[in-house]
Amino acid sequence: MEQHDYDYLIVGQGIAGTSLAMHLLDLGKKILIVNDSGAPSSSQVAAGIFNPLTGKKLVKTWLADDLFPYAKGFYAYLEAIFGQQIVHQAPIYRPFRSIAEQNTYLAQSADPKIASYIKQDGDLADLSNYIHADFGGLEVIKSGWIDLPVLLEQSRNYFLEYDLLVDEQFDVNALSVSKEAVVWKEKTFGKLVLCQGFKALENGFFNWLPFTPVKGQILEIETEVALPNYIVNQGIFMFPVSEKVSRVGATYSWDPLDWEPTKEATEELKEKLDTLLKIPYRIRSEVAGIRPSVRDRRPLIGVHPDYDNVAIFNGLGTKGVTLAPFFANELAQHLENGKELNPLVNIQRYFSLYFR
Repeated sequence: MEQHDYDYLIVGQGIAGTSLAMHLLDLGKKILIVNDSGAPSSSQVAAGIFNPLTGKKLVKTWLADDLFPYAKGFYAYLEAIFGQQIVHQAPIYRPFRSIAEQNTYLAQSADPKIASYIKQDGDLADLSNYIHADFGGLEVIKSGWIDLPVLLEQSRNYFLEYDLLVDEQFDVNALSVSKEAVVWKEKTFGKLVLCQGFKALENGFFNWLPFTPVKGQILEIETEVALPNYIVNQGIFMFPVSEKVSRVGATYSWDPLDWEPTKEATEELKEKLDTLLKIPYRIRSEVAGIRPSVRDRRPLIGVHPDYDNVAIFNGLGTKGVTLAPFFANELAQHLENGKELNPLVNIQRYFSLYFR
């Protein structure tokens, strides 16, 4: 068997690349990550919310019963390694817009498929001092947010400490891929995994996949009083990251697809926030990112149709913090042990686009 300098070259150290790297390390693999920490990253600006019930109709998040327990264990593992809090548990408060909506939601909450994710008894939240909630609201539990900037910084420091990361722009011209070998800057690798998010459109391996990237903007606001530890969700989300500082988002736009916040997006968020929040606030900052979304809203995971040593882990969209840990394990097991990937995420579903 041919010996390589490394088992894996991972391009990108967002939530996808970081999760995959940790799983491969647990399997005893020798890895090298290439990531430019100075480049824009959707993982760095994402809200990081994990929410088991989504949409206006209280639909259980796809694979929630598998994704959420797995993510909980994975992030607890990272917290133990880094000695720093990453997970912030917080219920999601969904204010009712009307009596009709209240009746509809309360009827839905009896559905055994979602009942375990809804607070059923005890004292329900009263946030009426802070937000407009004349008809009360529904409390979603087993939810919260992941501090992605802290997670990525701590992971980066960990990878650097053990010489597992090269902090530079990935030079594709220094890459040579054949069916026998992956070579990058005179180092050889058993496999290449591209975890580049939106930048996947810039390489020739996977730019044929049906990405539908979406730009999103988030505000950071400061209030005069401390807000309770709830994620409020009504058209927009709002949650405190410290005593008087909260994040508010998010917008969806397709033109232009750049990383610059816009006045229009700020005004859109401010208008929605003004109808929700009762108390004064000021805007501290605005950030924008490009989500690596996909036409069918499922991740893009799997091996290239022509090169069995080139794989992709991408398309996690707005639910990256719950999808990444579970499917990092699935991909690692697929690459190392031949475990079948879920056909709903396997890029084989789009091979016809490559061969046409």
